[in-house]
Amino acid sequence: MADPLARPGQLRQVAPGLRQVLAPNPSPMTLHGTNTWIVGEGRVAVIDPGPALPAHLAAILAALGPGEAVSHILVTHAHLDHSAASRPLAEATGAPVLAFGDALAGRSPVMAQLAGTGGGEGVDTGFAPDVVLADGTEVAGEGWTLTALHTPGHFGNHLSFAWGERLFTGDQVMGWSSSLISPPDGDVAQYMASLKRLAAVGARVAHAGHGPDIADPAARIAELAAHRRQREAEVLAALTGAPADAATLAARIYTDTPPALLGAAARNVLAHLVDLSERGLIAPRGPLNARAVFEPV
Repeated sequence: MADPLARPGQLRQVAPGLRQVLAPNPSPMTLHGTNTWIVGEGRVAVIDPGPALPAHLAAILAALGPGEAVSHILVTHAHLDHSAASRPLAEATGAPVLAFGDALAGRSPVMAQLAGTGGGEGVDTGFAPDVVLADGTEVAGEGWTLTALHTPGHFGNHLSFAWGERLFTGDQVMGWSSSLISPPDGDVAQYMASLKRLAAVGARVAHAGHGPDIADPAARIAELAAHRRQREAEVLAALTGAPADAATLAARIYTDTPPALLGAAARNVLAHLVDLSERGLIAPRGPLNARAVFEPV
C-alpha cells in the first residue's frame, strides 16, 4: 500500500519499472493529491502528469534518472488535476500527449443533451491530445506495453491502462473513495459498464489517480458496484410518494455529509436520476435537466 503520509514531490519506487510522484494538490476531492506514474526505465511513459504546478513538473523531471527521457505522456481523463500539466511536460520533454480525446469525447447521447445544465467541475476544457488512443490500443516503449481501455463513467474520455498484472485506473476505481459522477461528464450507466469491464481484466493490483494502491482490485470493484446499487435504491426510496429534484434528494439521502459537499452529492444523485429515467423507472416533470423534478413511473 502507498504511504498515506507520502510527501508531495517525493519519489516512490513502487516496483521494478514503476515509480510514483505525488502532486501537491490535496483536497477533499483529491485526498493527498494526484498520483503521477512513471512506467519503464530509460525511455519512460508518464501517466497523469497532474495539475499545472511548477513544483510538480520539476518533481516529475527530477524523478528521471541519468540518461532517461519521457517518450509518452498518457492522460486518463481531462480533469485539471490529471491533465493540466500534460502540455508543459510535453514542451519540456518533446514527448507527445496521448488520450481518448478532448473533454467532450466519449459522452453518451443523453449526456450530450445535458450539456450546459451544470456540472463541469474541474474540467480541462482546453485539453487536446497530440495522439488519440482508441479503445484497445497498445502503447509500447523500452520493456513496457500499456493497453488503453476506454472506461467512461467518471468522465466520458476516461481511459484506464493495463500493464501485465497491473491496472492504472485514474478516477474510475479508487481505494479511498467512490468516484464523483457529475453529468454531463459523468454517467452512471457507463460507470457500471466500465466497472464490469475492469473486473474482467483480472489485475493483481490497481494504481489509482488518488490514494493508495489497491491490493485486491476485484474486491474493490465489487464494493464500488454494490455501493452504486445501494445508492440507486436509496434514490428510488426517497422518491416514493415525494417527487423531488436532485438537490432535495441529496439532502434527504446524504444526511451525514458536510454542507460544503452537498453540491457534489446532488450531482451524484442527478446521475442516478438520469440513469433511472433512461431505464424507464422514473420520469422528469418536463424537460430533462439538472433542476428537473422526478417521480416514479
